[in-house]
Amino acid sequence: MSGRLHGKVALITGATGGIGAATAELFAREGARLLLTDVAPEPLKALEERIEESGGDVASATLDVASAEAWGEVIATVRERFGRLDVLVNIAGILDWPGIEGTDEASWDRVIEVNQKGTWLGMKAAMPLLRASGSGSVINTSSVLGLVGSGAAAAYQASKGAVRLLSKTAAVEYARDNVRVNSLHPGVIATPMIQDLLDEQGDQQPDIVRTPMARAGRADEIAPAMLFLAGDESSFVTGSELVVDGGLTAH
Repeated sequence: MSGRLHGKVALITGATGGIGAATAELFAREGARLLLTDVAPEPLKALEERIEESGGDVASATLDVASAEAWGEVIATVRERFGRLDVLVNIAGILDWPGIEGTDEASWDRVIEVNQKGTWLGMKAAMPLLRASGSGSVINTSSVLGLVGSGAAAAYQASKGAVRLLSKTAAVEYARDNVRVNSLHPGVIATPMIQDLLDEQGDQQPDIVRTPMARAGRADEIAPAMLFLAGDESSFVTGSELVVDGGLTAH
């Protein structure tokens, strides 16, 4: 263990997804103490036990990121269990594929509620502890679809574009409190969220075809980017967009 996060406490939302689990396991190997959250209790408990068996200091709690009350309870758990919080990683999100006319109001509201409102609520709830740490880091997971249009996924793209600018304004607001806020923008990543689509379309999936590296990324290729933004090596990085997309947005 190299211990790049030794002494730090990290809270990760959406921890049971592909990117969330890879990030949690890497952070644990690097010495972070973890509070893992998700809406799925059984996979969450399994992840907690797996990290515990590897020697990690970890706890878990179910969390609906769209609930301010639930966020309050989770932050209270962090305070009681660890006494501090250094890193907040907002990964929890949902995807809806229809375009403008195909999206119904209920689906729009739910995507915005989870992806956009959930990110804001997380920062709002966690910020007192992050400020108190003296060197806090927030990593908000956006997407390449928060940078460029696709002609589909209207609610998802709107929410991820909002996460990008929400991160920038929070970075400016909290810079003098020694809390850094950055957004991470994965490209096509082989995770459970899009696995059915990848199984159906394979390497002919349109965004993979447009990716210069001509393949989907892996969750373990995103986690090191999370680690960089969480650790002290990125101490002068705030308000930035870290894109990990195999070159998709390069042209």
